[in-house]
Amino acid sequence: MTTNNASIETLAALPQGRFGGPAEFTALVRAAFAFAAAQGWREIIISDSTFEAWPLGERGVAQSLHDWSKSGRKLTMLAKNYNQVVRKHARFVGWRRTWAHLVECRATAALSDDDMPSALWSPVWVFQTLDLTRCSGVCGSEPVRKVALKERLDECLRLSSPSFAATTLGL
Repeated sequence: MTTNNASIETLAALPQGRFGGPAEFTALVRAAFAFAAAQGWREIIISDSTFEAWPLGERGVAQSLHDWSKSGRKLTMLAKNYNQVVRKHARFVGWRRTWAHLVECRATAALSDDDMPSALWSPVWVFQTLDLTRCSGVCGSEPVRKVALKERLDECLRLSSPSFAATTLGL
């Protein structure tokens, strides 16, 4: 993946192939959400043990998610827990509260950290981090890659339960 300061409007398509390093990973997440908003992706699934390394709290990502948010769209999140999301990504937590009807958050304790995919899936394009220590992985729009990742995420979601309520009701 080539990282530069080009805006998403100048990108003809999202990257294909290998990516590596925290800077490329962060740029990839930003570009994916911006592209999802621009192209009107209907469904997105994101998965990570904690989402600690994801730039969900950044102003630009929050704006992309806001721009993406329309009726008929769905974001599914899967994590082992959402403690880091609450601590590190305040803008995302606020966006999630506003758009709770579009966001389904699920958690699973049944998977080890090694079995928990760090990935983004859409019917259009996917990425998956294969080495969490080095933030390296693969991305692309090949049908085989999309189907394989979707099957893995579906199995993880099957083992999960609802989590990370948008609001907390108290007495």
